[in-house]
Amino acid sequence: MAIVRWDPFKDLLSVQERINKIFDETVSNEANMRQGDWNPPVDIYETDSDIILTLELPGTKEEDVDIQVNEGLLVVKGEKKVPYSKNDNNFYRLERPYGKFTRSFSLPNNADLEGIKAKLKDGILAIKITKKNESKPVTIKVDKED
Repeated sequence: MAIVRWDPFKDLLSVQERINKIFDETVSNEANMRQGDWNPPVDIYETDSDIILTLELPGTKEEDVDIQVNEGLLVVKGEKKVPYSKNDNNFYRLERPYGKFTRSFSLPNNADLEGIKAKLKDGILAIKITKKNESKPVTIKVDKED
């Protein structure tokens, strides 16, 4: 039979870790709720000439989406409305997200603010941001003095 030493601080640390986890989850959920009722997922990728953002907005109409650019920040706001009356049916479960949403994205310095286009098709909002033509460095040759 082996003798095991009891360490009261080990149990205390375990309790502290659980409390920290609960606190972190609560703060994270409150921050998300302040932004909106839900956050649509987004993909961001870049080509040689454009930056493209795609957001999943199934069931959202064009008139329910607002896109603005202010001081280098692209803000996408909107609302996904419940397509039926809650009074008409007896619901057992509502898992799909509904309500208001807000997503914000910092734009790079080479973004052409006049060249931003957005299109909503099949529940996917595609925002295309054209990049400005960057001036390339010029090398100047230094001639030898005559």
